Amino acid sequence: MKQKSKTFDRQAFMTLIKSIQPKYWQLVVGILLGMIATAGNLIVPQFAKGLINQLGQHINAGLMIAVVGIFIVSALISAGSGTILGFFGENVVAELRRKLWDKLLHLPVSYFDTQKSGVLSSRLVNDSSQVKQLLANTLPNLMTSLLQLIGALVLMLVMDWQMTAIMFIAVPLVMLVMMPVGRQSHKVGRARQDALADFNGEAGEILSEVRLVKSSNAETQESQAGDAQIDKLYRIGLKEAIYDSIAGPLMTGAMMAVIIGVLAYGAHRVLSGSMTIGTMLSFLMYLFQMLGPVMALGQFFTTLAKTSGATERIQQLLNEPEEEQNAGVDLPLDGQTVSMQHVDFSYDQGEQILHDLSFEAKPNSVVAFVGPSGGGKSTVFGLLERFYQPDAGQVLIGHQNAQEVNLANWRNQIGLVSQDAAIMAGTIRYNLTYGSADDYTDEQLWDVLKLAYADEFVHQMPKGLDTEVGERGIKVSGGQRQRLAIARAFLRDPKLLMLDEATASLDSESEMMVQKALTQLMKGRTTLVIAHRLSTIVDADEIYFIENGHVSGHGPHDQLVKSHALYHEYVQNQFAA
Repeated sequence: MKQKSKTFDRQAFMTLIKSIQPKYWQLVVGILLGMIATAGNLIVPQFAKGLINQLGQHINAGLMIAVVGIFIVSALISAGSGTILGFFGENVVAELRRKLWDKLLHLPVSYFDTQKSGVLSSRLVNDSSQVKQLLANTLPNLMTSLLQLIGALVLMLVMDWQMTAIMFIAVPLVMLVMMPVGRQSHKVGRARQDALADFNGEAGEILSEVRLVKSSNAETQESQAGDAQIDKLYRIGLKEAIYDSIAGPLMTGAMMAVIIGVLAYGAHRVLSGSMTIGTMLSFLMYLFQMLGPVMALGQFFTTLAKTSGATERIQQLLNEPEEEQNAGVDLPLDGQTVSMQHVDFSYDQGEQILHDLSFEAKPNSVVAFVGPSGGGKSTVFGLLERFYQPDAGQVLIGHQNAQEVNLANWRNQIGLVSQDAAIMAGTIRYNLTYGSADDYTDEQLWDVLKLAYADEFVHQMPKGLDTEVGERGIKVSGGQRQRLAIARAFLRDPKLLMLDEATASLDSESEMMVQKALTQLMKGRTTLVIAHRLSTIVDADEIYFIENGHVSGHGPHDQLVKSHALYHEYVQNQFAA
């Protein structure tokens, strides 16, 4: 389907710029200086006309010095204008990226479920740069170009209206010739921005999972997929190259025709004595001065089309609803029962994951969730973390709806240790204290590492607490990563502890160490556990069996073995093995 080219939405663009509160004084000063420099450039041909007409006579030294002086001063003022506008542009792009980055961090998890990280990175980097290009470069160039274009035409009109009449006819004709090529360039420019964002997203996703690619022998598959994206960009690039290659010679040819016409007519006027040679050369200087503005006008509309798409995508992102981090009441979890009452939930409309699910976790108890994969156990944890909202029913803390509790306060009281034990690139110290506003001494950090049975391997590392763990913790083993995550949970001192398959992917030795650390961590806290290995949860106070998104049975281990056939089968199979 052919993509329709969209016009520039000025109101949306102005709303976006107002929201970042740029330093307008820099834009105004930069444009004013640019206009002063342009005015200086417009005066030069007038002085040059006098100098040329004096050739063969006594040269006016003062006039020559004035011409050189105006040229140098204009160049210096132009440099100052460019510098100030450069500062303005960097301020705009920095504030816009800061706003986008803050927005991304406050969007709910559900938003990221449907968006590729590479595409979002493109919004943050490429689209914000496009806005800067328009505001700090193209727009000021347009204003000075218009001044130069109009000023040159007025001065030419004062000098000789007949020569100027030729210009008034010729320049619009040049622009008319360029318009079809310009329109196509706009469409291609927009398509290139979209294709770049898609390619960025695909590449980011694949490179972040490069180990899966290699372990699956999927290099050929991903190479073909990447080739398709690159080929799409290549085809768009070919179109862009064609239009650019047409635009250049077309513009040059049209302007050369104008110059030849002006020269021919001017030569005739000089020979007939109705025009001086200085006036004709002055006209030519103005003509050359008009080349830049005409090209700048074409560039303005191309940039405008690209920025229109960038602005639209940025506004879509900024209009996404954020999580309310600080709304609601603070509620301590100490001594509170955590429960779900008749909860329904679906990630996508029409595909319900949880059906009328209820459970209760009393203070300082251990509650386990077991059942077939895909039954909805991890979704329960996602709802408790408030990554998602129930479609129906309630999550309760005591008798208080969790939606009414301050989100930051709520999450601050929860500790989650999952199967993948997420670790950030950085040092061990950075990962232990990640997200905490408090300052910790080395002694405190070593204490929690000891409680997590992680102090020994950290001591053996070359820089101890300041050892870099690599991207996603690649420089530490799975068991070590789990114990670092447990140490981090000890440091947070959560009131509600959630363990999501925390030992599922570990070898026997690592599992034993992690299980000892988890036992330490569970003391004195309400603990929710998801586990496939039933041996780790047989002592739980309550076990909920979840299948097909609802609780089909619950009770202590011994009771559930007798009352629930599928749980009984699970126990027989695992313990027999």
